[in-house]
Amino acid sequence: MTAAAFCGEWFVFTCDKKLVAIHSKETREPFVFDCSTAEKKPKNTKDDNNSQGRATEETGSDKVLAFAVSPSGNLVALTDDTKRLALFHCEPSWRFVNITWVVRRCTSLVFSQAEDELLVADKSGDVYSFSVMEPQREGKLMMGHLSMLLAVTISPDKKYIITADRDEKIRVSHFRSPYVIQSFCLGHQQFVSALHIPSGHPHWLLSGSGDGTVKLWEYESGHRLQSWDLRQFEETPNSEANKEQNPTVCRIISSPDGRHVAVQCERMSTVQFFTLHKEGEETLVPHSRLSLPHCPLDMTFDLEGQLWVVMDSSDAPLQVYTLRQSTWECNTQNPDLNRVIEAFMPHWESLEASTRKNNRFEHLYKMGFDNVTEYKQKKQQRLEEQQLKRTKAQKANGNKKTKKEASEALTKPSV
Repeated sequence: MTAAAFCGEWFVFTCDKKLVAIHSKETREPFVFDCSTAEKKPKNTKDDNNSQGRATEETGSDKVLAFAVSPSGNLVALTDDTKRLALFHCEPSWRFVNITWVVRRCTSLVFSQAEDELLVADKSGDVYSFSVMEPQREGKLMMGHLSMLLAVTISPDKKYIITADRDEKIRVSHFRSPYVIQSFCLGHQQFVSALHIPSGHPHWLLSGSGDGTVKLWEYESGHRLQSWDLRQFEETPNSEANKEQNPTVCRIISSPDGRHVAVQCERMSTVQFFTLHKEGEETLVPHSRLSLPHCPLDMTFDLEGQLWVVMDSSDAPLQVYTLRQSTWECNTQNPDLNRVIEAFMPHWESLEASTRKNNRFEHLYKMGFDNVTEYKQKKQQRLEEQQLKRTKAQKANGNKKTKKEASEALTKPSV
């Protein structure tokens, strides 16, 4: 997984088994955490007795599955394929805090606004709460779903947990009593892959899906405010072969002032922008579509509202875009970019390795089955087979009758 974010003035990204932090304003030593060399889970005696000689240590690829930055930018957490959950303190300097262990492989992490809790969503549909103040404590199970969770977030007032799953549902639950469901935000036709509460709008929720749409909700009531099909913004129509393939929304972010929202889709070399419209009732309106020279791996806004995009290209692995006169333009004169790229390039091989895989959402799509058509086809096949058997039987009987008549004619005495 490749992901990027800003922690204050630190540009942070994950690539394969590493988390790398590079200071964007000063020439400072980058911070690198390699999961493959991190602490291993200790063996448990009870597990050893039940394992019948098998190894009991957690095994996995050590690849980073998810990471999150706290609201203040002072904390970072990551989880990997070996079920580690690592916590870091990054201001004023980077410091590793603790590793604890999750029950199952995780898909999404989020810090509470007060930064005292870290919520972890996993593939089985459960959400666990881990204490930031006591990071050595085991996680506490908060809630469960019947389907794989793909995203989790917390309302800014810490009143609600908002979860999204493979079964198209967005569920809004009370934080302190997660078994109490406040509302559902329903309307997506495929898995919900991204959730985001835009800056400055604590009652709004943006969601993205494998159905190629982005929706805006008033999540406390579950009321849908707006919906956009991203295909309508495409400059050139899809070919006949791609008409049924919806773009998969993989990232929704907003600028620090909340005025701009950027949407990224999996394996598409464009970014769709929306802006806040304040005439009368506040709404989000489509602003522009930015065409990129390469497919973006991830993107993030810095504190100044500039968009940093990690590209799938060794020639231009990182680009910065600035809004100028209502147009997002590539800022080639950014004095910080070259410094960051210089520190970035030694890790390009690891980043490239993390992209050598199929679409990470491909296996989440639900397949449709036309049972009626399939039944009719099989019925027609059975009828044709039965007709063929009857025809063969008639021919066989006809041959037998002909042979019998011929034999009788030969044996009949002449007059």
